[in-house]
Amino acid sequence: LTHCWVAQEVANNCEHPPDYWTIHGLWPDKSGECNRSWPFNPDEIKGLLPDMRLYWPDVLHSSPNHSVHFWRHEWEKHGTCAAQLDALNSQRKYFGKTLDLYKELALNSTLQKLGIKPSISYYQGEKVQTLGQIELCLTRDLQLQDCPEPGEPAPQRQEAGPGGTPILGLEICEDGPVFYPPPKETNH
Repeated sequence: LTHCWVAQEVANNCEHPPDYWTIHGLWPDKSGECNRSWPFNPDEIKGLLPDMRLYWPDVLHSSPNHSVHFWRHEWEKHGTCAAQLDALNSQRKYFGKTLDLYKELALNSTLQKLGIKPSISYYQGEKVQTLGQIELCLTRDLQLQDCPEPGEPAPQRQEAGPGGTPILGLEICEDGPVFYPPPKETNH
């Protein structure tokens, strides 16, 4: 389950960027059984749309239509692979279960409880990594599990957005300083 934090420079494209971790997607690792011909149908997730808009927006674009394109991309690239599991074998189940996991795992409040908060402070003069994504690893039963250690086979980390556009060179953080930027200030 991949969460996205909207860094200040990315938020410039978004009229009202969220100030909380959002869903980027639920990405199966070893997914040779994808049905890429299974088209996205927004009618199947109508009942989920209020939560989808809140917790799973397209944070790179402010138009609501872009979110539909983003969800289509997530379904066609990842959902059609995840559908090999009974718990995720329809668009409603895939998006609904992802929303349930997001709420259940509560990354935003967990980080707060641990004292991990966005800050404008960072290490000057050192190579600093910017935190923008957190991936939580799950079993096939959708239970939390440890993610692979560095050096072990790991899922592909370079994600592409709708249309195949690379998303800001995502990579695994190395040991060292990490900058967790505050959300962009907006005038509502």
